[in-house]
Amino acid sequence: MMETFKVAVKYNKKLFVKFFVSLAVCVLLTVSIFALSSAAMPADVVAEGGLNSGETSVISEEPAPNETSALYDLIGIDASQPLEIILLITILSVAPSILLMMTSFTRIIIVFGFLRNAMNTQTTPPNQVLVGLALFLTMFIMWPVFSQINAVAYRPYSNGEITAWEAVEKAGEPLKEFMLKQTTNSNMLFFMNLAQATVYDTDEEGNQVQVFDFSDVNFGNYQEQLSFRVVIPAFMISELSRAFQMGFMLFIPFLIIDIVVSSTLMSMGMMMLPPAMISLPFKIMIFVIVDGWQMLVGTLITSFNP
Repeated sequence: MMETFKVAVKYNKKLFVKFFVSLAVCVLLTVSIFALSSAAMPADVVAEGGLNSGETSVISEEPAPNETSALYDLIGIDASQPLEIILLITILSVAPSILLMMTSFTRIIIVFGFLRNAMNTQTTPPNQVLVGLALFLTMFIMWPVFSQINAVAYRPYSNGEITAWEAVEKAGEPLKEFMLKQTTNSNMLFFMNLAQATVYDTDEEGNQVQVFDFSDVNFGNYQEQLSFRVVIPAFMISELSRAFQMGFMLFIPFLIIDIVVSSTLMSMGMMMLPPAMISLPFKIMIFVIVDGWQMLVGTLITSFNP
């Protein structure tokens, strides 16, 4: 039995390492949660060693006015410390998705990927450089939106003028406005039909009338009636479509260089020489001569509607 176990460990070292690491992480998380729960327990209960079988603990259903937290303001439940930590961890776990899918990052990183494939430079620039450049360009493009969120949501909340839920609602308005400016009517209408969502307009008599003709509709005027459930997927599909269109335009000049080099090599009888090896220096040279990075970044920034 022991010999079989040794053989299994020998040929599955990585699997055993992953198992024990996962087990250690689970145990550590469990111990941390119990420790935080004990820290959040009332002092008199901890001092007496917990609740006796014949005793009951009377705990206020609502926290004291000075002890309310963001968790209580958001969802209206007891703001216990362990539960608030779990909520913050959950928010941090979805933060990368919010950054990727609700900002300009998606279009930028996809266009950079198309550029690298069109030039056939393999892993140059490396992924870390492209992601870093895309992040800083995202900050540059989204800075007015972030500044508006800071002015209308974060500062009033930090000053105690509004609640956490009101801050979340106010922070979503500039972000929704930005996404609606980049979303095409066809994609928005597609997801509105799937979600069976409608928008209403006001007629001359002040009555609400449902909008049926979306040919020349500016969905930015109906921002309050459109939920994130419809806006986010429509924005993501629009970003993917524009990124692929820009990628197609990027491929055309490099494709012409490849065709010219291939035709030249074939006419010279050098059919065994890889055309990609000869065309790569010409691609790099032409891209540098025309200041390709500045042109590409400028086109990306100006492609977003302010």
